[in-house]
Amino acid sequence: MGTDTVRARATDEVAERRREQHGWYFYDWACSVYSTSVLTVFLGPYLTAVAKHAADADGFVHPLGIPIRAGSFFAYAVSASVILSIFVMPMAGAAADRTGRKKPLLAASAYLGAAATTGMFFLGGDRYLLGGVLLVVANASVAVSMVLYNSYLPQIAPPEERDAVSSRGWAFGYAAGSLVLIANLVLFTAHDSFGVSESTAVRICLASAGVWWGAFTLVPLKRLRDRPTAAGGRSPAHGWRQLAATVRDMRGKPLTLSFLFAYLVYNDGIQTVISQASVYGSEELGLSQSTLIVAVLLVQVLAVGGALGMGRLARVYGAKRTILGSLVAWTVTLAAGYFLPAGAPVWFFVLAAGIGLVLGGSQALSRSLFSHLVPSGKEAEYFSAYEMSDRGMSWLGPLLFGLTYQLTGSYRDAIISLVAFFVIGFALLARVPVGQAIRDAGNPVPDRI
Repeated sequence: MGTDTVRARATDEVAERRREQHGWYFYDWACSVYSTSVLTVFLGPYLTAVAKHAADADGFVHPLGIPIRAGSFFAYAVSASVILSIFVMPMAGAAADRTGRKKPLLAASAYLGAAATTGMFFLGGDRYLLGGVLLVVANASVAVSMVLYNSYLPQIAPPEERDAVSSRGWAFGYAAGSLVLIANLVLFTAHDSFGVSESTAVRICLASAGVWWGAFTLVPLKRLRDRPTAAGGRSPAHGWRQLAATVRDMRGKPLTLSFLFAYLVYNDGIQTVISQASVYGSEELGLSQSTLIVAVLLVQVLAVGGALGMGRLARVYGAKRTILGSLVAWTVTLAAGYFLPAGAPVWFFVLAAGIGLVLGGSQALSRSLFSHLVPSGKEAEYFSAYEMSDRGMSWLGPLLFGLTYQLTGSYRDAIISLVAFFVIGFALLARVPVGQAIRDAGNPVPDRI
């Protein structure tokens, strides 16, 4: 084969890889709008209002005959959706490994989630139970689709490109979330000018996230391609067997397992703050939906700068100390949130700024620190367990939030209860000698860690 032919083939391979990468970015662009507009901003306050409209004289709804305080319903639904995700994600991953057909599975999960989100337009009146079902379906679908989406990264980017490619996808998601939130803010604040009621404006914002998700999913489905796999013959239960085998292997690396457990605890707190902050702002502090939208936009912008700033701090003080510092900041932020005066948006913006500054860095540094604790050659299986911790285990926080409100009737008590996740996570992480953990994993210890 001639040199020109080899060079031409290499050029074609690079072009094809770039094409797939560009398509891959667009799934983050497509589905991140669900996380920002639906889960973080609109659905919590709106579904809580619908549940309260359907409640009895004592303020309880009765799904399946179970008495639930209406203000706890959204938190319980989020918790249920994450529990469902725990069971579905390993099976979806195993099916993708077994068949090599990730793209049809990605399409199925994406469009099931997009359809459920679009269906939220019909959450009028007292249809709180429909809202709970659609939330569970959409939340589980986005979790499954992200597992499949992330599994493409090693196939479309060589090791030296993965950090950059992953970061661009992350940036695409934040950009889309911010863009759509601005459009939502315009519609919501000027709903009279558009000839729609406030409730209809919220339902349009919810449904439009589903339409956006479905429309832009066409881009990755067109550009990504399936690859043959050597994993034929495996059953869907293989996903659970592989996860169990990975955990057994981690028992031989107890310090790695200790870090993962600490991350599981404090990340549960982080995810719960993200999903429940808008309910706290609307129900306890009496803030308007437009105020909540601006606050989430502030979080989105500051999360980028916070991640970069905490990265610089990590180079000076080490990742572990910086993460521990961020957990102290989370604790102080929640404590301050407990004392926020009602009807004072400026102080809520200050709280949002505090969350934004520690949000991106907490998670980014946790992922990078974990990468040092992974034995060479076992990156994929260890990060599968990490993904389960990140997306599949964050159900205790919403459950605690909902139970606290159910028992006390106070969202202030519910929000302060989440401090436990950051205090316990801090204590668990502080006990992990990360230098020794890195050596036990067979990796060189950086100068600053």
